[in-house]
Amino acid sequence: MDRPLVVGVDGSESSLRAVDWAADEAALRGVPLRVVYASLWERYERAVFASGPGTSEQVLTDVLAVTAAKRARRRVPGLKVTSEVVAEGPVPVLRRASHDAGALVLGSRGRGGAAELLLGSVSLAVAGHADGPVIVVRGDHDNPAGTGVRDGRIVVGVPDEPADSEAVRFAFREAARRGVPLEAVRAWHRPAYESADQPPLTGGPDPVQRRRAEEALEAGLRAPAGECPSVEVRRRLVEGHARTVLLDASAGAALLVVGARQPIGPFGPQIGRVTHAVLHHAACPVAVVPERS
Repeated sequence: MDRPLVVGVDGSESSLRAVDWAADEAALRGVPLRVVYASLWERYERAVFASGPGTSEQVLTDVLAVTAAKRARRRVPGLKVTSEVVAEGPVPVLRRASHDAGALVLGSRGRGGAAELLLGSVSLAVAGHADGPVIVVRGDHDNPAGTGVRDGRIVVGVPDEPADSEAVRFAFREAARRGVPLEAVRAWHRPAYESADQPPLTGGPDPVQRRRAEEALEAGLRAPAGECPSVEVRRRLVEGHARTVLLDASAGAALLVVGARQPIGPFGPQIGRVTHAVLHHAACPVAVVPERS
């Protein structure tokens, strides 16, 4: 059986929307859902962002996790749901949980009270260092009656490397589960000395940068497409910066999938500028998938 989904909760409205999304996704995959509450979550957020006084001690009980689990069961009757409270800070707890999960689902904002913050500190930290896929449910993404999980295309940013991308494979599997199209996006741009209104020196309508992007796109799709032949693939080559292209593509999508590269060193996957931008600004949930060396 596939590994369970894990959803991290902290009592915020954002995390409750993540519970709804995770319950629908667990039902779609046919796997159990595990609700995890790190009871030092609020203390962590307040220490980082120095928010105002509150009643933190009143929420450090298992009531929050149990309530979230009940919410998931009400949303998807018959779904196997367990809950767990861990007396630690959220980042190490959720990173450990991601190791054995099919995916880790988080809300986009925490309870820290930093109104200007676009993405909660916990979600950002975990997305950059988890052992498996992390899905951040953007706060402005509505998912009534589960339709947001099952309808709408999946969008994936196809990277330069690796050619055999875990993020692309993940996106194909998600599209296959839902029976929806996969939009494979590849951005390209001209060198700084060329402008969009000034044709390249070769005089051709197809700049070498675009041809290389097309070759990389086809190479990145070849193996995953063979594994999921039923998925309709829509290829998009767009001139522009990758972060802008992907943010535009996220409008109306069910899920945007991007990769996190595995660097040489002790700190695990790191998110780059593109992933950082879509986590803050995408119009749909974002899946960050670690790329293995």
